[in-house]
Amino acid sequence: MATLTGFKSDNIGTYIEKDTYSILDYTVDWTNWMPAGDTIATVSVVVQTIAGDAAPLTLASTTNTTYLVTANLSGGTAGKIYNVKYRIITANNKRDARSIRIKVIERQG
Repeated sequence: MATLTGFKSDNIGTYIEKDTYSILDYTVDWTNWMPAGDTIATVSVVVQTIAGDAAPLTLASTTNTTYLVTANLSGGTAGKIYNVKYRIITANNKRDARSIRIKVIERQG
């Protein structure tokens, strides 16, 4: 089982908090899943849209290495929880998808 640093849990599952001001990288690691000798070839990251959201969570960029996919995210409306879906296709045409939940908050100070 992977280590979930910084994640919290609610009745739906795990999520990580992000301040409305923050512009941060969120990385998903496929090291333990990747078939031997295979690597990530293609990536796609999609941020959930919420109807009527005046300040949505925004994907600025996506990068990847052999086993990691990183999404640079900004914005978001305090109190909203966004689903971010990471999809990969490997060099050997294997496919996988992972999702994370990001709860946007307004931190004091």
